Amino acid sequence: MPLSPPVSRQLRHRRAIRVEAFERDDGLWDIEACLTDEKPRDVHLATGVRPNGLPIHELWLRITIDRKLTIVDAEASSEWAPYDGLCAASNPAYRSLIGLNLLQNFRREVNRLLRGIAGCTHITELCAVLPTAAIQAFAGDVWNTENGSPSGEATTPAEDQPPFQLGRCNALRFDGPAVAEYYPRWFGRKPRESDERPDIEKKTG
Repeated sequence: MPLSPPVSRQLRHRRAIRVEAFERDDGLWDIEACLTDEKPRDVHLATGVRPNGLPIHELWLRITIDRKLTIVDAEASSEWAPYDGLCAASNPAYRSLIGLNLLQNFRREVNRLLRGIAGCTHITELCAVLPTAAIQAFAGDVWNTENGSPSGEATTPAEDQPPFQLGRCNALRFDGPAVAEYYPRWFGRKPRESDERPDIEKKTG
């Protein structure tokens, strides 16, 4: 369903966030996020005029994760920024993401490590999209979206759990019509505490 038609207006600013996931030959995964800010006109910054067509921000964050969603490497880059090298001075701070797990209090830990002057406001904002982007990347490749097991592995009764996406949004609630139609085996189920997978929103802040 599209948005309602807008009133007459002018574009004044465009922010784009792009996230891509790559499976590496060594079995790890790279998640790359890029944030760009652009204005459809020349912009007067404290450091001078940024001509129309050049971004105010082009900021990159790459994390490398294992199949348990633990970060084993991290790198940040500031290709375009209002204060050039001064903004880029905080890029090494994002190495502190190494060792964090995307499903275990990730956003809370990011805030603890990188809030305020410890990092770049906008690169830190990119961290917020990493958990759900990684989950989407793993769906169907690393995780079986039909039976909840790692792809290519059969479940045993002790491991038999609902697919990870169920019970995490309104459309996929256990008592809803989508689960009744597409996942009837799990319709009406209330997972036991021992069955529950890490809650993305609750555990990542």
